[in-house]
Amino acid sequence: MPRSYRIDLGCLSQINGWLSLGLFLGLFLSSCQKDSGPGQGFSLDSLPLEKLSDYQLFEGTLSDLKPGQFLLPYDLNTPLFTDYAEKARFLYVPPGESISFQDDAMLNFPTGTLLFKNFYFPLDLRDPAAGKKILETRVLARFENEWKAYSYLWDDAQQDAKYRVTGGPVDVSWIELDGSTRSILYIIPNQVECQNCHQIGEPMFPLGPKPRNLNRSFAYEDGAMNQLEKWSEKGWLEGLPDPSIVNTIPVWNDPSTGTLDLRARAYLDINCAHCHRPEGDADNSGLFLNYENEDMSALGFCKPPVAAGGGSGGLQFGIVPGKPDSSILYFRMAATELDIRMPETGRSIVHEEGLVLISEWISSLSPEGCP
Repeated sequence: MPRSYRIDLGCLSQINGWLSLGLFLGLFLSSCQKDSGPGQGFSLDSLPLEKLSDYQLFEGTLSDLKPGQFLLPYDLNTPLFTDYAEKARFLYVPPGESISFQDDAMLNFPTGTLLFKNFYFPLDLRDPAAGKKILETRVLARFENEWKAYSYLWDDAQQDAKYRVTGGPVDVSWIELDGSTRSILYIIPNQVECQNCHQIGEPMFPLGPKPRNLNRSFAYEDGAMNQLEKWSEKGWLEGLPDPSIVNTIPVWNDPSTGTLDLRARAYLDINCAHCHRPEGDADNSGLFLNYENEDMSALGFCKPPVAAGGGSGGLQFGIVPGKPDSSILYFRMAATELDIRMPETGRSIVHEEGLVLISEWISSLSPEGCP
């Protein structure tokens, strides 16, 4: 005879209760992991965190800037000049999310993306083992409808960096390759200044990590690989075409990567075009130095300045082909006075090598004369 079973309704109710509790806890933990990610101690709602270490994304001694498993280092073909500071950049993408490739100038980063940029000076350029001094870490965080910027100032002991809204000066010195000592007063920008540079139109957005500026090899711990392909392999980037057909911005000081004209345009794009472009902070000047611009007049060729004054140095045109000394662009790059120099923020001294590049570029242009 078949065995009969009696169902205890009370027991069944208790089991259902356990299942409901388990389901609730599973959803709760899943939600927590989505907000914070495994191994991290933050959520977007908790930003800005008080200290850089609170993100729990770096391994070991914080000043070693060794990325944990949820960070990837990256570099740019042509970076922004910041008083000779070197930079260590890192990308965090939330688990289960990915960046969308749009074109060679644009990536769509998912909500929860973090970009870390650490500014530091090697103590002795002749000896990498001498160590470095980290001054600041800037964090760009992607929220649902906007980016937000947070700055962290490192302590003298190089143990941690604390969140700081205001900027300020920091004395820095290092030993050059020839054994001489160089000292500068490095200026850390305040939060408003960060927003001014990263604002094109209304929203903030990253300036450096564009596909054309990322399309290069990087020496990862597990071997060198194209950065875009690495992101794609890791599942952090979708829609990537073959990198060989992605337009690549040249390395400004490496002639093997591009012509003098393209390298000069790359330098102006990363150092000037965050303001001097359509919808940029200086779009009323009519001077557009973004890499895509093909209008020679808007690029400054024989273009008079919109506003006269000390910033023009008494010169008439932005760029006079063949004559750097007669060009306002060169004059302002060679200046250090706050009301004359360009860029206005991000540097206090002249980028000597960058100035040579722009001088050579202007000198190479056919001198047709300006009206």
